Amino acid sequence: MRIAAEGLTWSVGGKEVVRGVSLAVAPGETVGLVGPNGSGKSSLLRCLAGLRTPDRGAVSYDGEDVRGWSARRLARRVAFVEQAVGLESELRVAEVVGLGRTPFRSRWGAASATDRAVVAAALARVGLTELAGREWKALSGGERQRAHIGRALAQRPQALLLDEPTNHLDVKHQLELMELLGERGRTVLVALHDLSLAARYCDRLLLMRGGCLVAAGTPAEVLTAPLLAEVFEVDAEIGVDPLGRFAVAYRGAVAGNSVTRQDERERTAAWT
Repeated sequence: MRIAAEGLTWSVGGKEVVRGVSLAVAPGETVGLVGPNGSGKSSLLRCLAGLRTPDRGAVSYDGEDVRGWSARRLARRVAFVEQAVGLESELRVAEVVGLGRTPFRSRWGAASATDRAVVAAALARVGLTELAGREWKALSGGERQRAHIGRALAQRPQALLLDEPTNHLDVKHQLELMELLGERGRTVLVALHDLSLAARYCDRLLLMRGGCLVAAGTPAEVLTAPLLAEVFEVDAEIGVDPLGRFAVAYRGAVAGNSVTRQDERERTAAWT
């Protein structure tokens, strides 16, 4: 599925949070959305997912404007994983993942054999099969995040939008998730903070600042030392890690920020 936006603008409290963003994600492409806190990444994803109505501009999937789509039709094709979901209930893990099948059932319809099989597969894919019967409130933050990703997978979407999905996950599950996102030709747009992780797993990156899209291209084209200094206000070294993969290392914040290179050296000395 192709995801596109043209001149997308969304405001809250009189302030433009997303400002004239145009983008396109090709079918089967994994694109990382990066930028500092407050740059508009989450709001942009919510507009693309149909959870926010833009003030101006349009969102389309496979060339069709989604403004005429019902919520059910959208949910059958697109899944959205939020950064944090305040779900407090007596549901069990399998029931939370099973919510992903809601768009495919009638309002009062019971789960079918297909629904149960899809949920079981999603639980297995996120490593929660053994926790399927556990109460939601007993889960750790990382387990909850994996359950929400499982719920999205249970929708069997053609496009997957994720807002900081690696939050709360340990290193093993971060790597497993990023490998999962690139499977089966699914179109993926994912907001990430870890730039090295984004560079390793994403085909292209979109860089946001102040609600605007300021750069787009391959990781090597977007993650340059001058651009990181300008947008993130960090002094970065671009290179390869010991395994020969693209990596970003940080000397510290740029001069004038509250954290300086000297502060960074002092902290490093304290750790060693």
